[in-house]
Amino acid sequence: MRPDDTNGHKAPGERPLRILVIAGSDRRQYNCPGVDSKARALALRMERRLPQDIEIDVEDLGNLYGRARIQSCNACASTSMALCVWPCNCYGKDDKAEPDLMWDLDLYARLDLADAWAIIGPINWYGPTSNLKLMFDRLVCANGGNPREDLIDHKDPEKAMALERSPEWEALSRNHLEGRTAAFFCYGDEGGDEIAPDGRPKKLRHPAWFDPAEEPFGNERDAYRSLVWQCRYSGIEVPDRLWAHATTGKGKPYSEDQAEHMVADSAFMAAFDSWVDAVAAHVRTKGAVPPGEHRAFGHDAPGHRLADLRLKWRELRMQAGKPPPGSSPAEQQARGLNADTGWDPKASEGDKRRR
Repeated sequence: MRPDDTNGHKAPGERPLRILVIAGSDRRQYNCPGVDSKARALALRMERRLPQDIEIDVEDLGNLYGRARIQSCNACASTSMALCVWPCNCYGKDDKAEPDLMWDLDLYARLDLADAWAIIGPINWYGPTSNLKLMFDRLVCANGGNPREDLIDHKDPEKAMALERSPEWEALSRNHLEGRTAAFFCYGDEGGDEIAPDGRPKKLRHPAWFDPAEEPFGNERDAYRSLVWQCRYSGIEVPDRLWAHATTGKGKPYSEDQAEHMVADSAFMAAFDSWVDAVAAHVRTKGAVPPGEHRAFGHDAPGHRLADLRLKWRELRMQAGKPPPGSSPAEQQARGLNADTGWDPKASEGDKRRR
């Protein structure tokens, strides 16, 4: 069933179940690299295989040429959890200065609307893809983020620190996507044809520096352990049976390990189809998830021009070496830490040392 976002206004028992399927590869067939990903093919296969009385939303995070990227998390939570706003207000939809795919694709709202997320992606360098890691980094705001940016004048660090220490903060800080299910299917080729019989890469000039016995994990699915644990930490259920891995293309050159080769690997495809069926069964048994108190769906970002002017004044004073009295930057400056003042904040440390 096609997704109907108006169902997000209905009570859980009055709307269809919804699954958001995410293809997490960085590849797309347009421009570089010129060949589409296995994750995209698997996501579309899942869309066709899932029961059609369930709303099925699908998104491909591939790096389509000229499209916005998922911007990095600015680590606001490390300054104060109250500075990390839910949904993220470091960026916004159709932002010309810092275009952000999370907002351009309305991913916060779509993750909120879904009862379950089905995330499909390759293993890249012993971990998830850059796109998936960025998406989950940007979901830190779902884990206790501040739903009331008006209380901190949009992004005032000192007001956020004060709010985090106040009695009212306890009532505001929530796991905003808690109760949902996340399912992960990751796949890899275990080095393709690059691995020698001794378990080391064939091209190594210094084989002693690579000990196969010391590889990061024995079970390949653990490449996605950080994403799984972030979900569980945030109250999102990840049943073990829905955290799956399968290998395809092992021992083959990459040019012979494309989506068209993958679908001919019957054992791999059977493993994937079994995972899809398990996701559907779990979602149907669990039922619809009640929405959180503060929703990304229907969120209308407030204006903040006046707040931006105040923050700009703060920024200019800090560049001049005059941080707010009693603030963390003032304490750091007094202790000689960071050496971060000056009128060219965008200058790299390398540039500063070469002037």
